[in-house]
Amino acid sequence: MVLTSLCYGRPSFEKAGLSSSKPDGEISIDDPRAEDVRALLQRHLAFARSQSPPEDTHALEVDGLVDPAITFFSFRVRGELFGVAALKMLDAGHAEVKSMHTAEAARGRGIGRALLDHVIGVARDRGFRRLSLETGSMAGFAPARSLYASAGFEPCGPFGGYRPSPNSTFMTLPLMGG
Repeated sequence: MVLTSLCYGRPSFEKAGLSSSKPDGEISIDDPRAEDVRALLQRHLAFARSQSPPEDTHALEVDGLVDPAITFFSFRVRGELFGVAALKMLDAGHAEVKSMHTAEAARGRGIGRALLDHVIGVARDRGFRRLSLETGSMAGFAPARSLYASAGFEPCGPFGGYRPSPNSTFMTLPLMGG
C-alpha cells in the first residue's frame, strides 16, 4: 500500500488508513540521518527554538544523535515515520530520554506514549536505575510534561550537564529492578 502524506512531507494518520484509538505501528532502532527522520527532527528543533531561548534549547541536532551513548528509535506504520525518541546513557545507572517528537498530524493517537513506554522498557532492560529528561517549562511543552507525569516521571533538579533555568523542567523516573 502506498501511503500518502500531507503537504511538506508530513505524514497523515488518517490517510494511511490508521485507527485513531490505538497506534498500530512498529518501534525500531533507526538512523537519525535518514531523510524522513532528519525532516521530522528539523520540525522538532524548529518547535523547540520557537519556544525556548537559544541558551535553553537542549534538543540535539541530527549529528548529536549519532553517538555510541545514544540509541535512536522511530515509530513507523507501513514504513511511514510518525514519531521518534532516543535513549542516552549518562552513566552506568542513569539514562536520559532525548528527542521525543510525534508528527503533528498524528498527535493524540498514543504514539508518544508508545515511544515513551518503549524507551522506559529498554532502559530497564539495560539495567539503568533512573531515567531522566529535560523539557521546556513554557505552555507549548505542557502536553509533553503531562505525558511524562502520566508515565510516573516526577520533577527533579538539573542532572548531567544541565543548569537550573526557568525555561526548563527536569523530571526523573526511578526504574525498579534496574
